[in-house]
Amino acid sequence: MEELTKEQCDELRGELVRIHQELLHLLELSREGTRPVELDQPIGRLSRMDAMQHQQMAAANRQSHQLRYGQVKQALGALDTEEYGFCRRCEESIGFNRLKARPETPFCLGCQGAAEQR
Repeated sequence: MEELTKEQCDELRGELVRIHQELLHLLELSREGTRPVELDQPIGRLSRMDAMQHQQMAAANRQSHQLRYGQVKQALGALDTEEYGFCRRCEESIGFNRLKARPETPFCLGCQGAAEQR
């Protein structure tokens, strides 16, 4: 695969910055929803169970956003050091189409597929 051009890197940087801002916003919004449910609230048992389920789902979503946020920050850092676009496992070029679909990905399709099979 070919290495990324400057124009491709600029395009991907713009997308990474956009995702970074979006994730910051989502993390801020999700902060309230992940707080523990107060057990002494004057609500019924089913309402409390529903609130606890929503809190657990919000916590799982927040964790997913935090993981992706970390990947985006690493990708932006890799752009600055010219290490962006290379697989962290095999060190081959990842390819523009894959990066366009998921600009924060640290792995090529082959290495990602191998990791998912484990």
